[in-house]
Amino acid sequence: MTGGARSGKSRYAESVLATEVAVSYVAPGPAPDPTADPEWAARIRTHQARRPPHWTTVETPDLPAALRQLDGAVLVDCLGTWLTAVVDQLGTWDVPLGDWQDQFQPRLDDLVQAWTEAPGPVVAVTNEVGWGLVSQYRSGRIFVDLLGLTNQAIAAASDEVILVVAGRALKI
Repeated sequence: MTGGARSGKSRYAESVLATEVAVSYVAPGPAPDPTADPEWAARIRTHQARRPPHWTTVETPDLPAALRQLDGAVLVDCLGTWLTAVVDQLGTWDVPLGDWQDQFQPRLDDLVQAWTEAPGPVVAVTNEVGWGLVSQYRSGRIFVDLLGLTNQAIAAASDEVILVVAGRALKI
């Protein structure tokens, strides 16, 4: 599922897996500090309250390992937080873009391999960066470029891609 911020993509992804018996909701990346950003914490609570009680929540910066270990259906929400965790693990955001791509590519290859080998269905939520406002800061350009590469690689490894806009889903 891809779309812009607040497009309804998470809710739509949850509805796709609503009939699955075993679902692992994977929140990649470090859990945000709820005291540092109360608005973000409230948003997370809203998402958690919406999920069926039998879903399991997994918070991990190592998304490929989670995909390899989990059985059943997996909902990844979202690839942008996974990317942020990876870039943070690799070091500073101030390296030239070409160097980032060289350092990032093995992480992306590992994710795609885990994605294609996952034993159950995997649904991911991501932001579509190709048509949104982009920060003119170096870190914004790096993030958009790398998330664009991530989205393209996951789309190529997936059976279908859904664009969600204003809560409406369009298979592309």
